Amino acid sequence: MSYKRVTLSQFLMEGQHRYGGSGTLTSLLTDIRTTCKMISHEVNRGAMAGNMGVAGTENVQGEEQKKLDVLANDIFLHMTAQSGNYAAMASEELEDVHVVHGSAGRYLLLFDPLDGSSNIDINIAVGSVFSILRLPDGASGETLESFLQPGVKQVAAGYAIYGSSTMLVLTTGHGVNGFTLDQNIGVFVLTHPNMRIPEDASEFAINASRARFWEPPVKRYIDECLAGAEGPRGRDFNMRWVAAMVAEVHRILCRGGVFMYPVDDKNTKQGGKLRLMYEANPMAFIVEQAGGRAITGQDRILDINPTGLHQRVGVILGSKNEVDRLERYHQDYEATAGKAEV
Repeated sequence: MSYKRVTLSQFLMEGQHRYGGSGTLTSLLTDIRTTCKMISHEVNRGAMAGNMGVAGTENVQGEEQKKLDVLANDIFLHMTAQSGNYAAMASEELEDVHVVHGSAGRYLLLFDPLDGSSNIDINIAVGSVFSILRLPDGASGETLESFLQPGVKQVAAGYAIYGSSTMLVLTTGHGVNGFTLDQNIGVFVLTHPNMRIPEDASEFAINASRARFWEPPVKRYIDECLAGAEGPRGRDFNMRWVAAMVAEVHRILCRGGVFMYPVDDKNTKQGGKLRLMYEANPMAFIVEQAGGRAITGQDRILDINPTGLHQRVGVILGSKNEVDRLERYHQDYEATAGKAEV
């Protein structure tokens, strides 16, 4: 019995030939691969390396940092700067742009070094999320404006999930593929080719503790799901909540469903909870490339013109038919509210 394993390096090289690439993208993603392997190692060591617990500092978002948040951020900055592929970077953990001095790179990297860090100390899946943009012609990586590009401009995006195994899931605009890290030889191997999200699903993920703040379209959708087979949907739904976007999106890629962290009455002044540049855009790119949809409520996430590095938005993504339904509910509500104001 023949046994052929396709490594991430082989996959990227084949893609380079297939789509006429220059090889630069392969080098960009090689940097990411090495970075995620190092973070995976540190996450797996956990308490044995003294990596658990809080760091005693806050990030730019005003959130308490875990020790692994800081370490993962440092690894990203150091490992992806060495090759000179990136002119500059932006991190969820940093307030300003991080310029790679001496680099002639023509690409920009945005990343959330460790998503779901509240799960670190209880050994539940966490992950890293990244997005790659081209540096606009004539622009400098030192300027904030270079980064403020809509999600449709992404060259590549992906995430690593550190769970029972470490996986790297990515898209370069030609579908979505998943690679599992073989810990014995330190190589990512293609295990989930051409990942596709089922159009219909019976699972939803939302932070139910915020139910009292939800807007009517979200409440309508959740109430119908909870009514089960006896309700208007005519079937039972399951609720899931991991409190790590990487884990939620990974589940949806593997078996469908919808993930929601919508704008609500409590976070509306901020624009939402999740960060557009580090979380919403890369995940929306992945989900759309896998046949799903990603919206804020009525608007496509990838079409948003960003106004700041740490801009927040509402996020609804996953199986196409479920997101379509949520979009209709938002449109119905807006139409009704508009009539009431007349």
